[in-house]
This record gives sequence, structure tokens and C-alpha cells, in this order.
Amino acid sequence: MYSVVGCGECEALWIVEGRPDTTECPRCGKRHRTKQLKRFVETDDEDHARDVRASMLANRQGEGEAFADLDSFAGMEDRIDDDVVDDREYLERSGVDPDPVEAAGERADRGSGSSPSRKAVVRAALRELDRPTEDAVAGYAEERGVPAGYVERALEKLRRNGEVVETDGRYRLL
Repeated sequence: MYSVVGCGECEALWIVEGRPDTTECPRCGKRHRTKQLKRFVETDDEDHARDVRASMLANRQGEGEAFADLDSFAGMEDRIDDDVVDDREYLERSGVDPDPVEAAGERADRGSGSSPSRKAVVRAALRELDRPTEDAVAGYAEERGVPAGYVERALEKLRRNGEVVETDGRYRLL
């Protein structure tokens, strides 16, 4: 059940679903006992309630005739996709080849969150390898696409920041 109700304080109109004990005016925030509110229409069809409320608002603004020329909410909802330009058509009309854009989007979707950062790979090597050396960490990282030059710089930064210690060429995370 849907009811179009009005606020006695600010004259706002809104739709209440069901039969709650109280409802709050969306405009002024006053809480009302639902039974005491003026009901302009009660219906089982939400779209009908929306149409009645919209019609009442249009009439208040002196636009009742213009509103009468519009389709119902249900009719507009049915047509919503008719006048929409999809992404591919938009790109084509803009002079952009949509195939490379689509491929880039797919690559981004596949890569998002699934591949760790280069720094995370170095940290994982330090955790997983038994008594890791720089060469062992570099080998581990290279298997995962991280260049050896990056590993050397990352290990030095981690050492300077006090996140790892190096003893006799072996690294340990702290």
C-alpha cells in the first residue's frame, strides 16, 4: 500500500509505503503519526502514487497542463533506454576507436587488485625465503616481473628505514 500524504507544517508531499506508526516529513523533518496525516490517495501501485504526487506538485506550480502532456512514470521508465547512447556509439561519434578502449578496460579490470606492487613482491620474498640474500630476493622478484635493479634499491631503502636488517649478506624483516 502506498499513500500520498502531506505535512501540516510545511505542506510538503511525499509517499509513505505500508502503514508505519510514524513518518518524518522529508522537507521540515517533523515527525507525524501516520494515521493523522491527510491522505490524498491510497493505492497498491507505486507508479500511480508517484504520478498523483507529481501531478499535485505540478498543479501547485501552475504547470498542470504541461504535466498532463507527459507520460506516466511507468511509461517514461519503459522508454529510458531508448534515447540513451551506449559507450561504443559515443566513442565512435567522438572519433575514438572503441576497440582499443575496450581492450584497455579489460586489462585494467584483470589487473586491479590482483597483482601485488613491486615493493610487496620484495617483502614477500623476504618473508618466504629461508635466510634470503640479495640474489635470492632478486631471483624471486624477477620470476614475478620485478627487475633486479629495483630489488637492490628497495632492499637498501628498507634497510635505511629500519624495516630490515642485513647480517653477512642475509636479510631479515623486522
